[in-house]
Amino acid sequence: MGLQNIAIMNDLKDFLKKNSKDEESFSELMKFVEKTIQETLQEKDEYQKRLKLLERAISSDYDSIVITTLDLEEPGPKIVYVNDGFTKMTGYTREEAIGQTPRILQGPKTDRAVTDKLKDRLKEGQSFFGHTVNYRKDGTEFINQWDIHPLTDEDGEITHWVSYQHDITERKRSEKKVVDSQIEFDRLVEESKKTLVDIDSQGNLITSNKAFRDLIGYDDEELKTKKFWDLLVDVQIENFKHKFEQFKPSDFGDNSYDLTIINRMNNPVEVNVKTRLLKIDGQTVIRASFENRSLQKRIMAMLQTRKSDMEKMFDFDKDYRYALVPDKDGDFSFNYFSETFQNITGIDSSEAVKMSLRDLVHPDDHEKVRGHLNRVLEGKPNTEQYRILGKNGNYIEVIDYAKPVWNSSRTEVEKIKGSTSTQISSVMSNSSN
Repeated sequence: MGLQNIAIMNDLKDFLKKNSKDEESFSELMKFVEKTIQETLQEKDEYQKRLKLLERAISSDYDSIVITTLDLEEPGPKIVYVNDGFTKMTGYTREEAIGQTPRILQGPKTDRAVTDKLKDRLKEGQSFFGHTVNYRKDGTEFINQWDIHPLTDEDGEITHWVSYQHDITERKRSEKKVVDSQIEFDRLVEESKKTLVDIDSQGNLITSNKAFRDLIGYDDEELKTKKFWDLLVDVQIENFKHKFEQFKPSDFGDNSYDLTIINRMNNPVEVNVKTRLLKIDGQTVIRASFENRSLQKRIMAMLQTRKSDMEKMFDFDKDYRYALVPDKDGDFSFNYFSETFQNITGIDSSEAVKMSLRDLVHPDDHEKVRGHLNRVLEGKPNTEQYRILGKNGNYIEVIDYAKPVWNSSRTEVEKIKGSTSTQISSVMSNSSN
């Protein structure tokens, strides 16, 4: 028996002795109290053994178990129980956690949309499943997945919430590795022709290929801070936000949507999005394939205003032509620019041939243009939209058509010839009015 319990027993003896009629009454009362205490301690010990047994039984399924009070209004539910897994996962001791709210785990990167949805579900008396970034006692981040359920009394009234929790940080990392190793987005021939992004059931952008990043203008880390609906025009946001809040696999399995996304330059891009469902490490993932309808419309508009031959869609009095030669280092050097190049850029064509491709193209479009030209080196004419340096240091949006020039034996592409038009913006403005 602990020192605190011994002190309590001594106080109890003194109390009973003072209030007993005689020694015999005191002795009887002490026997009754000692028996009751012994039974209570045994019962407590039995409950503790059962609790430990229960914790061991589910330890393989859950890292952490937290039980909180029912309160949902400020300051929110209070923690009344945590298991050993919670202390290991978060760094907080039982004494530090009990009496606090689960918000002690929240921080700057905690997704407020997820926590708001959690609160709404609990107000409705419903279970909740989700995940977001949480923080350990030492401030380090981890991704916490919750499976929260109501606890009810004998009358079916909710009295507490129990939260089963996983640290899925490593799983999220492995998911990306699984996706990368299974799909090899930028390496597999078929997949690299597509513009792809993977989305989880909460609308988080898990990973994307380079073609999608080129389309939207954000890098991989920036995209991870956004929800899918954050990329859409205002009139489409609520519809897709609702689809994820009330997630139904039927909404995303082999479906097609015509949407308008807003790129980093705040320009609208019309796309057709085809979705299908995958299972990766037990998680449902939506794979979305994007088709740039805006670019297709621009090309078609230009074709309709000129001749149907792709090579003749450019006005050689206003646009410029060029020739590129691939070098041994996998780069390209110019050996020809038409005189109209100076009208657009202000750079004399004789000086332009001394420039590198990187000097002419907007830094954010370097990889896009390299991919464009590499496809031509494979022997296929290709069209791409990007930005080049214009007069006064401004960048101009252009559309470029490039075709291969084969050697005499047609065994190798020895040169690339291209025509670049600046008419793309004006054509689209006219076609949209």
